[in-house]
Amino acid sequence: MLEAELFAFLENTADAVFAVRETGEICFWNHAAEALFGHPVDKVMGKTCSNVLHGIGALGTDVCHEGCAALRCAKPASHIPNFDLNVTTRSEERIWVNLSSISFLNRRTGRSLLVHLVRDISAQKKREEVFGRMVAISKEVANLEDAVTGAAPIAPLSSQELEILRMFAVGATAPRIAKALGISPQTLRNHLHHINRKLRTHNRLEAVMHALQRRLI
Repeated sequence: MLEAELFAFLENTADAVFAVRETGEICFWNHAAEALFGHPVDKVMGKTCSNVLHGIGALGTDVCHEGCAALRCAKPASHIPNFDLNVTTRSEERIWVNLSSISFLNRRTGRSLLVHLVRDISAQKKREEVFGRMVAISKEVANLEDAVTGAAPIAPLSSQELEILRMFAVGATAPRIAKALGISPQTLRNHLHHINRKLRTHNRLEAVMHALQRRLI
C-alpha cells in the first residue's frame, strides 16, 4: 500500500487520525482530527506534534517533544502501547485523548510513518476525577471515625473481591480491572453483585465507601 492509498483509507474514519514522518512532522490530518483539535489541515502540515498539541502525560510530564518515545518505537512490526494524553486544542482548551499508534513502512521509499488514531476521553477522565474526590472524602470521614455505628452487618469478602474494591478506590475503570485480573467483564459484574450483596450496598461507589469506612481496604 502506498501513502496516498493509506491516507485515502483513513480520511473518512470516525476517529481522528494523523500521521507523522520519522523526523516528527505531521504529514496527514483527517477531517475528524480537524473537528477534534480545531486545527485545519493547512495549519498543521509540516509542523511537529509538540508544536500543535503540546501533549502532557498522565503524570504531568511533557510527552510531545523532539525525543518522542512513540516515534523512536516506530519500527515495522513493533508494538506501541496506547496511552492517554492531555493536549491543547486550537481554542486553548485542554482535553484528554487516548492514542493508538501504528507504524507504516512505505516499501517504495523505505521510510516509515507513525499513524495515530485518537479518541476523546475527557468525559471518562472527568468521571474518574469525581470518583477519586468522593473516595478521598470517604477516606477522610473514615479516619475521623474510629468505628462505624449503626452499619449493616456484612459477610466476609474474598481476597479477589477486596482487590477489586481497592482498584476501584484508586480510580481504575471496570475494563482495566477486568484486564488486570484476567477475568471477563461479566465475571467482574458477578463479583460486584456478590460484593454489594455481602456489604448490603447498592452500587460500586457505595461499596467502596462502605469498605473504606469499615477499614476493609
